[in-house]
Amino acid sequence: MTQTTVGGKKKKINHALAMAGLVVIFLAYMFPFVMVVINSLKQKRDIIKSPFSWLFTIKGLSFDNFVKAYVQMDFLNAFKNSLIVTVSATALVTILASMLAYYIVRHKNWISRIAFALMVASMIIPFQAIMIPLVSIYGGTLNILNHRATLIFMHTGFSMAMSVFMFHGFINGNIPIALEEAAYIDGCTHWQTFFQIVFPLLKPIISTMVILNALAFWNDFLLPSLVLTDKKLLTLPLSTYSFYGTYSADYGTIMAGLLLCVIPILALYIALQKQIINGVVTGAVK
Repeated sequence: MTQTTVGGKKKKINHALAMAGLVVIFLAYMFPFVMVVINSLKQKRDIIKSPFSWLFTIKGLSFDNFVKAYVQMDFLNAFKNSLIVTVSATALVTILASMLAYYIVRHKNWISRIAFALMVASMIIPFQAIMIPLVSIYGGTLNILNHRATLIFMHTGFSMAMSVFMFHGFINGNIPIALEEAAYIDGCTHWQTFFQIVFPLLKPIISTMVILNALAFWNDFLLPSLVLTDKKLLTLPLSTYSFYGTYSADYGTIMAGLLLCVIPILALYIALQKQIINGVVTGAVK
């Protein structure tokens, strides 16, 4: 009885310590976001004077920063550009990567082995090592910068290696070839077998990769900054850069602009929270 009591107390203490650690990590993680929200409601002088002060210590709180940011960053146009780029690139990566991974898994020849090896090897190459040659080639030689299609093409290309690697592992371990053989016996073509039999079975890993790629495309700043310079084509992350002046920056408007960029993707996450969590967990377990 004594051992049971001691064990129960020890378990409660460990649980309490674990919860305390999680609370500390949560507060440390959320603190920057909370300060962005608070400072977005302050005037510039208050942000510079006391950036870490809370709302009840500052007078003159308003939503003027949000109105100014909405107008100055041309929010609707930037939102449209981000939406077009994100949806198009995500759809292309999902379809092309799954098709290529399926071919590599089912066709064990030297072409598929070399292609897969090159893709895995390319994952270790940092983007910063090739961004200058990329811009000089596409900008100087081919002259195809300042087009949404170019940005979509580059996003698709840079995301293919990781996506193919993830799809390859899932197909190799979770899609039985007997289903495909049965489809072939019933008269299905290779295209029908993939899109009607295999592709629906990829739903867990598709959900995971769509989430990861969509977030990466939506929040990306570096690649769009190299490809797009026309104000009409700027995405949401790029449009917030207009708040930075040569010698100063409007910090309140910057904070408000950052929140405007986050709100759409945050609303999407809240609306699809159940599906997103199920997709990530199922993909991880599979």
